[in-house]
Amino acid sequence: MENLPASTESRRIGRIALGDVLYRSAIRFGARVAVVDGDRRLSYRELDDLSSQFADYLLEAHPEPVQVATLCANSADMVVAINGIHKAGHVWVPVNILLDPAQIGYILRHAEVSCIVADEALSTQPQIAELLHGLDLPVVLVRAGSGSTGGRTLASVTRGRPAALPAVDIDSGQPALIMYTSGTTGNPKGAVHSHASVYSAVLANVSALAYTEKDVVSGMLPLFHCGQHVAMATALAAGASVVLARGFSAQATIDAIARERITLLIGLPMMYAAILDDPRAPSTDFSSLRLCMYAMAAMPRVLVDRIAAAMCSDIVLVTGQTEMYPVTMSFRPVEHPHRDANYWGTSTVVCETALMDDDGRLLGPGEVGEIVHRGPNVMLGYFKDPAATESVQKYGWHHTGDLGTFDEDGQLLFLDRKKDMIKTGGENVASIKVESAILSHPAIASAAVVGLPHPHWSEAICAFVVLKPDSECSEQELIAHCRPHLGKFETPKAVKFIEALPLTATGKVQKHILRKQYENCFASENP
Repeated sequence: MENLPASTESRRIGRIALGDVLYRSAIRFGARVAVVDGDRRLSYRELDDLSSQFADYLLEAHPEPVQVATLCANSADMVVAINGIHKAGHVWVPVNILLDPAQIGYILRHAEVSCIVADEALSTQPQIAELLHGLDLPVVLVRAGSGSTGGRTLASVTRGRPAALPAVDIDSGQPALIMYTSGTTGNPKGAVHSHASVYSAVLANVSALAYTEKDVVSGMLPLFHCGQHVAMATALAAGASVVLARGFSAQATIDAIARERITLLIGLPMMYAAILDDPRAPSTDFSSLRLCMYAMAAMPRVLVDRIAAAMCSDIVLVTGQTEMYPVTMSFRPVEHPHRDANYWGTSTVVCETALMDDDGRLLGPGEVGEIVHRGPNVMLGYFKDPAATESVQKYGWHHTGDLGTFDEDGQLLFLDRKKDMIKTGGENVASIKVESAILSHPAIASAAVVGLPHPHWSEAICAFVVLKPDSECSEQELIAHCRPHLGKFETPKAVKFIEALPLTATGKVQKHILRKQYENCFASENP
């Protein structure tokens, strides 16, 4: 067949560009509310106009693609900025504001940003102010007060500018964002995603989760993470409304559900538990909810049952990675009452999932291997790190670092992180299985299980446990509680009660810190 050369016109007609998503939704749903931020409401037309005006400002300063960072908590201004960056054809670099200033500085420098969009309140914090001064980059302030003296604000740089979609040549495969991973060790890596990779995830989510213009979507998780960002992007593609919050509180979420009639609630299992434990929950009208989504952690069956009874019967676990834009897989626990809480279910329409051994051989049902994905929602690679990119994309698949197994019905069961699998006495033990048994004890708030060096067993299982307030539990009581749920070799050899687990800024347990701190725990035992 004759090859048809791509012209500038044909590329423009058929391009995939994230800024076009909002632009097209504004044509279809102009007067509909797109974003709710406290008392502020932006219609699709207003959001489209403001983001185009911000894009015009960025293009005046930087006609060619550059990296633009956001250092913000959730806000309508942040949504304007994100979409303006995309419309300009620039590369969005979301920065986790919960990181310490040194890590924030590392990301801004490593990403080679040319402009920063920052919350005014954050920019005046002494260490952040010193960091921004040292970088000597243009800063546009958002959520700026009427008496702001900081110079550039989003309102001032957009005022009077054209609201038309900028005439920018954007290639579907060009970088749209660099999102830094929240690794538990070392410096974070920047996952580079194209317009096409994020767009493919958005379309898959519209299909898998049945987003429509009638939906009202919660926004209490941070937009600088891939999960909430893609939920927002999916909502804007479908014409839905997004109700933003700057952090989570059970009371505020209950108020938002009642006031805004939220239909799609997205949170962590602990958030759902807090909502149901709130004294007002029994009298709250949850009837607007059609879907309760959760991520980041397994949900105990008892909590699934509580949500189904009190809030919404359609409950879905969604998975994904910064490198593999979510959603990659989904699992509905109510539809599978006899399956373990650690099931991840099946893949979305754009994501292919398989299991692979260390030699690149694909495995069948019942075999244990690393979970690997491929599909258009995969990252282009790690920014300025070709070695890490090559390692994670071996054998033509994206490697997650997670272990799993497919059951006879094609449902994927997550077993553990490869690095967290414990090898004790010749047996492999999934730390997550032991943690699930421990967390079923009513006195336990959180737990982490690791393997520590042992003179006889090679590694011995040690549990680090945080008790709920005003609760009591002894080491022997907890071990006895675990025995009916675990094999003898899976039962902890020791339990350490601690005040809090060491966590990253995104809430991931830093097990390497526990391993290092307690590496001599079993040193005195006889081989």
